[in-house]
Amino acid sequence: MIPERGSVRRHVRVAAPPDKIWAVIGDPSRIQEWWPGIESSTVDGTARVITTGAGLPMPEEILTNDPLQHRFQYRITAPIVREHLSTLDVLDLGDGTSVVVYSADANPSTMALIIAGAAGNALENLRTIIEGTG
Repeated sequence: MIPERGSVRRHVRVAAPPDKIWAVIGDPSRIQEWWPGIESSTVDGTARVITTGAGLPMPEEILTNDPLQHRFQYRITAPIVREHLSTLDVLDLGDGTSVVVYSADANPSTMALIIAGAAGNALENLRTIIEGTG
């Protein structure tokens, strides 16, 4: 039997240039500022541990942090996830706005659905913060 994998993608248009958005999401120690439900994070090289509002630590490995492409990739390394890869891309629309795309692939597939729901909320929160409307 092939293990069940899930893949999801969420995006949001932000009225800001990519560099302004990247200043927030390209700094892995700032995730709790824009991702609801994350209370804190610690970063040591390519290792990040986020702590959820319930006090659950979730270890992650940062795979890509590319300020030129505005791409950030990480994987959750907690035992509850067999496989995981999340990617954040900030795309310049050339008119002073950007699209932030969050995608996740996970096994088990239910983990992708959980991440997708949280990511959708996080992207909306990010837009509010960046645009200064919140």
